[in-house]
Amino acid sequence: MKQVTIIVPQGEINLSSITGSFEILTRANDIWQKMGNKSMMEVRIASFVTMLEVDAGFFSINAENINNIEKTDLLIIPSVSYDADLLKRNEELINWIKQQYKDGAEVASMCSGAFLLAATGLLDGKSCCTHWNLAPDFKRLFPNINLKIDKLITMERGIYTNGGGYSFLNLILFLVEVYFDRETAIICSKIFQIDIERSSQSPFHIFRTQKNHGDELISRAQTYIEENLSGKISFEELASKLAISRRSFDRRFIKAVGNTPVEYLQRVKVEVAKSTLEKGKKSIYEVMNDVGYSDDKAFREVFKKITGLSPLDYKARYLKETVLV
Repeated sequence: MKQVTIIVPQGEINLSSITGSFEILTRANDIWQKMGNKSMMEVRIASFVTMLEVDAGFFSINAENINNIEKTDLLIIPSVSYDADLLKRNEELINWIKQQYKDGAEVASMCSGAFLLAATGLLDGKSCCTHWNLAPDFKRLFPNINLKIDKLITMERGIYTNGGGYSFLNLILFLVEVYFDRETAIICSKIFQIDIERSSQSPFHIFRTQKNHGDELISRAQTYIEENLSGKISFEELASKLAISRRSFDRRFIKAVGNTPVEYLQRVKVEVAKSTLEKGKKSIYEVMNDVGYSDDKAFREVFKKITGLSPLDYKARYLKETVLV
C-alpha cells in the first residue's frame, strides 16, 4: 500500500489544497476498492506543528507529527502564501522534504508550494511550474530552474508541480491516474466536476509590465510602446530616438524586462485585446485594429500563442454578458 503524506507548512496556507487533495485521493481509493481491488493508498496529513490555526483562526488542522513518519511514497506540498520569510520559517521542513526524496519518495507541489520544493535544490536543472503571478520572484530566487509558466503540470524524475492555487485539482487527478488508472481518474473528474483535459494556465495570465528594473531608458521605451499600440512601431527608429544602437537597445531591454522588444509589444497588444474582448462591446475585427493588427491571421496566431485560445474562443469564455441558461 502506498503511503501518501500531505504536509502542512508554517505560513498562510490554502486550506482547500489540503482538504481537497485528501478528499479526492481517499475517494479514488474507495472507487478503486469498489472495482474489486485491494486498497491502494493511505493518506495522512502531517506537520512539525501538530495543531495549526489557519484562515485567521476560523479553521484548525490537527496534523500527525511529521517526526513519526519514517517513510512515505508520495509527498504533497500544498499551496502556501509566498512572502520573504516563508523559506526561513520552513527550513526544517525543506530539509525533511529533500531527505524523503533521497529515500525514494515522489514529491508533488501545488502553486506557491513550488518555492518550498525549489529551496530543497531538487529542482535545479529541471522544469517546474507555479502560479504565473509569482514568476518574477521565483526566477529571481531560483535562476537555475526552468520555469514553465504556461504549463499547468510538469513531471520530471518523480517530481510533480502545478500552476495556480485551485488548479491543484488537476494535479490530484493526474496523480490519481498515475497511482490508480485512467478509469479511476475519469470517475473522480465526473464526481468532483473537474476538467480532466485542462493542460495550460495561459488563458488565465495577466501580463504585468515590468517597470521596477531601474533602467530609465527602457522605461521610456516601454511607455512609448504602450502609447502607440495602434500604429506601426519601428524598433530601429525607437532606438535611434533614444540615442542607442539597436543591438544595445535589445540587450538592455531583455535584461530589464525579460522579453525582447517584439515579445513585449505582442504581450501588451494581446493584454489590451483580452481586456476589450472581455467587455464584449467590440467585434474581434475592431479589437484587432485597435491594437495595430491589419492581418487577421497574424493576430489570431499571436493571440493563441500567448493565451492558448483563439480570440473567438477567448471572447466566448470570458464575455461578461454571457447569458446563463
